[in-house]
Amino acid sequence: MLRRRDNPLFNKVLRRVEAEELAAARRRDEAEQEDFARQFRVLLDSALCLKPNEESQTLLDLKARLDQAYTQLASLGGDTEPFRQGLRRLTDTIIAAVRQAAARDPHALEELVHEQLAREQHYRLMEFPLVADLMRPDSPIAAEELPAALLSSSMEELEAAIWLFGPDELRALCHAARTLLSETGTDYGCENLVLLESHLSES
Repeated sequence: MLRRRDNPLFNKVLRRVEAEELAAARRRDEAEQEDFARQFRVLLDSALCLKPNEESQTLLDLKARLDQAYTQLASLGGDTEPFRQGLRRLTDTIIAAVRQAAARDPHALEELVHEQLAREQHYRLMEFPLVADLMRPDSPIAAEELPAALLSSSMEELEAAIWLFGPDELRALCHAARTLLSETGTDYGCENLVLLESHLSES
């Protein structure tokens, strides 16, 4: 919603955000936070119920749930830092247990190192609101609004989001972005289009 507000790349109806809409959005944010708090308690209980020599698959299943929760958390409004730190600590605890179980398996340990690097990269990407919103199954960015959202994002945020799209998707987005800029008659977002097209030429 804030991306649309007074943004020349959106039509007049979408860029006009009323106070009532903002209030409704805040209420949705609060409801989502309350729902996430309940999910977090369930995850915490699951971690506390783990046995000392828990099976690796059980640990990995819980880690997958933690990763999913982190992705969901990244797009929530309000102060989410306590949950963010809590999820990271829980994930670190699970990974330590998996590493201990794989102590005599060099290949498994190597895989864990690669997985840790990928997880840290995921955490960094989730710091960008655009990426977090696009990663949500119920993304608040509608498909028809995506070109405008990409063109009006910061360059750093756009760089982080580009990896989400394959060559065909990127080609379609570049075409839609060029059309949008032509229709709106603005140069707002032109630099972002150049970046999108440069990535397309490299793919």
